[in-house]
Amino acid sequence: MSFLIRTSYSKCIFGYSLILHMDFKLEATDIQGQARAGTITLDHGTIQTPIFMPVGTVGTVKGVHQKELREEINPDVILGNTYHLYLRPGTKILEKAGGLHKFMNWDRNILTDSGGYQVYSLSDNRKIKEEGVKFKSHIDGSYHFFTPENVMEVQRSIGADIIMAFDECTPYPCDYNYAKRSMHMTHRWLERCLTHLEKTPFMYDYTQTFFPIVQGSTYKDLRKQSAEYIAGVGAQGNAIGGLSVGEPAHEMYEMTEVVTAILPKDKPRYLMGVGTPINLLENIALGIDMFDCVMPTRNGRNGMLFTAHGTINIKNKKWEADFSAIDEMAITWVDTEYSKAYLRHLFTVNEMLGRQIATIHNLGFYLWLVREARKHILAGDYTPWKNMMVQQMDKRL
Repeated sequence: MSFLIRTSYSKCIFGYSLILHMDFKLEATDIQGQARAGTITLDHGTIQTPIFMPVGTVGTVKGVHQKELREEINPDVILGNTYHLYLRPGTKILEKAGGLHKFMNWDRNILTDSGGYQVYSLSDNRKIKEEGVKFKSHIDGSYHFFTPENVMEVQRSIGADIIMAFDECTPYPCDYNYAKRSMHMTHRWLERCLTHLEKTPFMYDYTQTFFPIVQGSTYKDLRKQSAEYIAGVGAQGNAIGGLSVGEPAHEMYEMTEVVTAILPKDKPRYLMGVGTPINLLENIALGIDMFDCVMPTRNGRNGMLFTAHGTINIKNKKWEADFSAIDEMAITWVDTEYSKAYLRHLFTVNEMLGRQIATIHNLGFYLWLVREARKHILAGDYTPWKNMMVQQMDKRL
């Protein structure tokens, strides 16, 4: 199956007029499930889905030079964080630089989240009300206020290709009534985002694409209601938030399945903040196209390596005299350039290079995994391949 959905046109949404700037070509759907392969086209290039987006929180994928990112890991899109970039370096610097692409020397696509997750993570230092969120900076304790309107302005200044609606990410577990109130507030905030986007033109010489976010915690009726509301917006793509916040994996999959059954098939679907390699494959099977997570970089810095045959804690003594390649699949150049014994040594002596090597490997593995998933979706055998990979990867080596 192959059809092209062109969304570069003006559309009236709940009384708001949005100019939509994205092409999405859905190329195949797995014959045994909902896994999809597609291509998103934006002004900074194409994104082949399913895709994993390395997290570049403060204008850098931590520990990786842009040259290595481009040439070795080779993602079509990376993620920046509105909350962190707003605090440092700040919008004035980003505007003077010509936007985040020029500031960090990255000529491919960037997605920015809206700061909703960081607001969630600052639960002891923030106050949520209808107007917006007052929060204390984790850097210097200064107070700031995010509203749907100024978050849209900040994302215009950052200049990401895909920008996100401002939402509240509820914790897990979450009281039903709180989750319901929060979901409706997120929907009202979405309307304010849409209204303000009409008033804030693009700042740079390219366009931006806007995704709203489905919420509802782990309650199926709320997820269904939110998904229907978000689907009705008719935006260029849609995101699912509020998962991978501590709930069991089976609940994540249940909520994802509820939502993907409702969200339009002709728009990309982004599951925010997910997750392990197994999480990626299981959610791809449920119809998710886009992912991001700090796990490959954060775990890499702590000595955990992901491979197709299971996870490796490179700090363990068992690798002390193992002179085989880090990963004989040679996903990136570091996998055959260095041995497990050498990498363990670098961690033992607290050498920064060890963390860099592990990070490059893990990011390379994540990108390899979603690209292999794409190949098997196109070939029509994703489900048996996924089942085999899940069994293999669910091991500690």
